[in-house]
Amino acid sequence: MNAIAHNEFAPPPTGGFGRSLSFALFMHLLLLGALTWGIHWKTEPNTLSASAELWSAVPAEAAPAANEPEPTPPEPVKPPEPVKKVESKPEPKPEPKPAPPKVSAAAEREAADIALKKEKEKKKLEEKKEAELEKKKKLEKEKIEKEKLEKQKAKEKEKEKEKEKAKELEKKKKEEATAKAKEEAKKAAAEEKRAAALRNENLKRMQGMAGASGDENAKGTALKSSGPSASYAGRIRARIKPNITFTEDVAGNPKAEVEVRTAPDGTILSRKLLSSSGNKSWDEAVLKAIDKTATLPRDEDGRVPPVLEISFRPKD
Repeated sequence: MNAIAHNEFAPPPTGGFGRSLSFALFMHLLLLGALTWGIHWKTEPNTLSASAELWSAVPAEAAPAANEPEPTPPEPVKPPEPVKKVESKPEPKPEPKPAPPKVSAAAEREAADIALKKEKEKKKLEEKKEAELEKKKKLEKEKIEKEKLEKQKAKEKEKEKEKEKAKELEKKKKEEATAKAKEEAKKAAAEEKRAAALRNENLKRMQGMAGASGDENAKGTALKSSGPSASYAGRIRARIKPNITFTEDVAGNPKAEVEVRTAPDGTILSRKLLSSSGNKSWDEAVLKAIDKTATLPRDEDGRVPPVLEISFRPKD
């Protein structure tokens, strides 16, 4: 009774076992074909396809029995409809590329020789370009060095020119200074000569007398030449000696002889040392004293000799 009841409430057995087995075998064959086709992945695109079987119905459990109900036979469960298989269309295989034509060994060697020749020509061209570039750099460097050397030479030449100009300018200045000194000396000599001539002319005009017995170069003022009086030299020394400033001790009593030229009024025109005393300080003291005296006294006759030779001793 229990067995009958169990069979009554159990779901009916499903059919279609043969179809399922056929479908499974088909899927395995399809998978194997796909795997075999996937080995050629290098040349053919790898495409994957898959399929699945779906079932829409599941076994249902029966509800509990009612109190003494009259058993009713269950409705037969319809078997689930098989899912239609969607076959994926395989992608069209790409057409195989035509194999390159076979090349003979001679053609390969010729191609290799051509490639090697081109490589050598390319290398030679690069070496030539490098050599030209190096040569260009060298020429530019030499040009720069040459320009520097020329500039340095030009500077040195300019310095030499400046030195020459400075030397010429210095030389010109010296020449101008020498010429100027000579010209001034010449002018001074001419002026002195002119002044002397003028003085002589004035002396002749002032001192000249009718009937004088002296020649044209005579400088006296008397009708006849005559020397100074005996006491005149002492009077002159007495006039000059107070103006002598000399404090040195001199061994002995050396004599200094001086020539004095005067004007008719006794004005001293010039003085000159005729004979040195041997003591330069005494000689200079005598000359300075004559310059300081400036004017000599007249002689007894009222005249002053134009030329006088006077001697001075430090202890007289």
